[in-house]
Amino acid sequence: MTDSQTPIISTQGLWFSYGGDKPALSDITLDIPRGKKIVFLGPNGSGKSTLFLHFNGVHRPDMGEVLFDGKEVKYDAKSLAELRSAVSLVFQNPDDQIFSATVEEDVAFGPLNAGVERGEIGKRVDEALSLVGLSEQRERPTQQLSFGQRKRVSLAGALAMRPKVLVMDEPTAGLDPQMVHELLELSDELNQAGTTVLVSTHDVETAYEWADEVRVIHGGKLVFSGAPEEFFDREDRLLHEMGMAPPMVLSLNRSLHDLNGTPLKPYPRTLAEAAHKAFRQRKERAGKLLLRCVDEKGGAIQPASHERSGIYGAAARRLAQDGRLDVHYQFHALESGLMEAASGRDFVLYTDSNLCRLAEEKAKRLEKNAGVKVPIVHEHGDKKGEGG
Repeated sequence: MTDSQTPIISTQGLWFSYGGDKPALSDITLDIPRGKKIVFLGPNGSGKSTLFLHFNGVHRPDMGEVLFDGKEVKYDAKSLAELRSAVSLVFQNPDDQIFSATVEEDVAFGPLNAGVERGEIGKRVDEALSLVGLSEQRERPTQQLSFGQRKRVSLAGALAMRPKVLVMDEPTAGLDPQMVHELLELSDELNQAGTTVLVSTHDVETAYEWADEVRVIHGGKLVFSGAPEEFFDREDRLLHEMGMAPPMVLSLNRSLHDLNGTPLKPYPRTLAEAAHKAFRQRKERAGKLLLRCVDEKGGAIQPASHERSGIYGAAARRLAQDGRLDVHYQFHALESGLMEAASGRDFVLYTDSNLCRLAEEKAKRLEKNAGVKVPIVHEHGDKKGEGG
């Protein structure tokens, strides 16, 4: 049995070249803790995608090794099949991943290839299509789908493998803001259920707010590994050399420090945390964040008696799309709810049961980083203490 402290993926002294004089990856040694959300940052051509292709055995190192669950990756057919069942990779371009005629066939391809029983494959396809919002498109030809829909299909195919690690290469590229939010929300949900989620992106705002940790690749080398605030608040030239600017929230925090002497730490991670840190003396007594867990088996949901409400999680989103929930916030509901509660107004968040813990964690972080204590109440269960 693997120790919970053992990294889910590691590389040791990894070198790789596509055949030219300059290596694509140079001496990469890193650990990926299990159960974390980790963002890989770096400019185009830095080696992020190449590194991802080592995580599920598409590429084999020229030197060094890759470890999964503490064991060195082997490259025989059986070992690679087992690895790719545990580590699912979603490519930046969905057309590099989709090749079946219909949506249902494409999502079923991975489990079918892995030898999953047909009855179980049907369950996995249903579950994956539901998670990405494509249940009504299952019989549609993949060639008739929009770019965003094809991205959803490629993600559903990865989810149908029920991986321990989900690796997404530039998953938000080419998506509208609504789909970006849905993707990050789904990633939160998967992570809360135990999946380790790795994402590469150029979006520093998303990376800073969403990630537990960041790994930074520059010129084929690992140049940073740690907390997002530690990387983005650095004072050397690395950010400028990589063409990156600090996230807006962190820039605001630095300005507060320079202009008013506000302590830099604890670092705010969201706009709500930054706003309440900046205007701490003006805040009123916090309202409550009321968590109402929902499922999809019941009938119409009894509406909340409060004016402000929102949805968070796949089940709650489907209920809203089916007309069984009427809410004010369809997107950014968790952050909006914390902002409303911190400003003294009660807010009802319809959410999935496995996301309640995330809401409580973010409420605690708001208290730690901005000094605002938001009481968390489960409307259909025991009350929680203030701050979770």
